Amino acid sequence: MSEQETTEPVQAETDGRSTLEVEGDIAADYIEELLDIADLDGDIDIDVRDGRAYLEVNSDEEGTNLDRLSSPAAVNALQELTRLAVQQKTGEFTRLVLDVQGSRERRAEELEQIVANAAERLRGGRDRVDLQPLSSYERKLVHDFARERSLNSESEGEGRSRHVVLTLADSADEQH
Repeated sequence: MSEQETTEPVQAETDGRSTLEVEGDIAADYIEELLDIADLDGDIDIDVRDGRAYLEVNSDEEGTNLDRLSSPAAVNALQELTRLAVQQKTGEFTRLVLDVQGSRERRAEELEQIVANAAERLRGGRDRVDLQPLSSYERKLVHDFARERSLNSESEGEGRSRHVVLTLADSADEQH
């Protein structure tokens, strides 16, 4: 099957649905198949918000084997695989976000606390605070949290070393 034949059916199936809804459906099918292969139980919820398709994989059962996939590293890896699967079907890059058992929310809370601690150190006299390397999604969250605390944030480094540097906002910066 040619690449053209692969992308045409997806475009034809939209039936008034947005591109993000189609991406979510493709991603959900991919995750469902993966869960079946791995003999893991989970429910998949699809949402579209902030210009992205969001998939949440959850299980109501306590101590479920789905917990093995909920570490930040596992979720990031699974998200990248899912993005590749969607891109293969649509021929387009996707910015979809995947969450397993609420790990993204927990990680966002951790990052918010890290920014709060950095703000205290900056206000205590530090010139800058370099954070640990983060994924692009995590860096975006840190930039948002920094802005909420009137901090400057800038990404530095390349590849796996890319991280956020926080500094106090200059009064000139705050006016822009």
